[in-house]
Amino acid sequence: MAVRIGARNTTGWKATVSVAMSNYIESGSIIAIATSLSLWQAEFRIGDLEVGLLASLSANAFGAALGAVLGGPLCDRYGRKFIYTYDLLLYMLGILLAVFAGSYGVLLVGFILTGIAVGAGVPASWTYIAEQAPADKRAAHVGTAQLAWSIGPMVGFALAIAAAPLGLLGSRLIFAHLFVVAAVVWWLRRGLPESVIWKDERAATGTATFLHGITQLFSRRKNLTAMLFLFGVYALWNTVAGQAGIFQPRVYAATGVTSVTEQYGLQILVWGCTVAATYFGFMRYADRVSRRVLFAIGAVLAIIAWAVLIYAPANLGTLLFFAVAWGMSSGIGAQAFYGLWTSELFATRYRASAQGVLFLGARVMVGLLSIWFPLLLADIGLRALGGLILGLLALSFLVGTIWAPRTQGKTLEAIEAERYGTVTTVTGTVRSADERTVHEAERRREQAGR
Repeated sequence: MAVRIGARNTTGWKATVSVAMSNYIESGSIIAIATSLSLWQAEFRIGDLEVGLLASLSANAFGAALGAVLGGPLCDRYGRKFIYTYDLLLYMLGILLAVFAGSYGVLLVGFILTGIAVGAGVPASWTYIAEQAPADKRAAHVGTAQLAWSIGPMVGFALAIAAAPLGLLGSRLIFAHLFVVAAVVWWLRRGLPESVIWKDERAATGTATFLHGITQLFSRRKNLTAMLFLFGVYALWNTVAGQAGIFQPRVYAATGVTSVTEQYGLQILVWGCTVAATYFGFMRYADRVSRRVLFAIGAVLAIIAWAVLIYAPANLGTLLFFAVAWGMSSGIGAQAFYGLWTSELFATRYRASAQGVLFLGARVMVGLLSIWFPLLLADIGLRALGGLILGLLALSFLVGTIWAPRTQGKTLEAIEAERYGTVTTVTGTVRSADERTVHEAERRREQAGR
């Protein structure tokens, strides 16, 4: 990483990168599924509805939703390390089933298990990274998760092109590479420390019940408004992005690009631009410039990209413009800001539960549309779906731009004290954002990173 870390030891970045790999594994799974769906369809002689179920019950939608709503509360109850220690074991089991699947049923079970595993792991990773990061570099650290998420599809589509001559065997090998990555990441994570903020809060308040966080989320006005805001920012955008992630080759086919190699090449360009925009845009500037403005730029660019793809004449220039614009918008757009704002707007005692509930809602929306999207695309075409796609993106833009929170540069303890009137530390519950308390909490986190 070229991001400056100042006096902070590289240990913090090592932890960030190893935990952020949950996002590479998630996105890599989605792309492995996306690039293999037609091959599985031919192998098992299944229809578009069965294909939709594979997509909707996987890491792209319902499977991840179930994992998130279970993993979030478990993360708050037993710690961040508990989830990212065990979730990859379940993930590796699901991947092995996909690698050796000899029937549609086995493949479906494998996809569901991988979905549950990544659903549990991704909220835990975003929470852990934000809690361990310095206040003035929190976006840079959280952006590492977005960077890993973006590298996954870029690598996945490149592998799909390379493995295309092997047919279904090539797809099985792509799943196998995810198993190897997961095994290496699981090994690296074994020595990571627990989140200092979570340990402080647990020492002060004791162990919470499994449903405590979820109950608090729906019983306090501040939590409800924060969830509605983040749902508007992320779930609406992600309903579009979820279809693009797994069905984009079919979208390209609807515009006349029938060559699989060309479809995958366009996707490599999309994700290459996302990687660049994440690193050079979000990670470098979201701690330094107006987040409201940066979010708005990404959201508007997403709307323009899809409007051009849907309504402009289908030619090489249109497709290249879409790939670059959509890729750049994703790098500085809703998902990166969602990971950041969700970690900032909720108290430590139910921060991961909030991630889980919101991730559940977002993935359910993706899953519901994924069941019917291939059928709708085939029956009514991309242009007829254009109003839905652009409407969702426009609503996300309005919500994020109008209600963007002012949390930049503040410690999580200070934000919690401002929002809730208290902040929980190892010495007890403090009634205000006392400067001494905030600095002491930051000092302990700095020491944990050394």
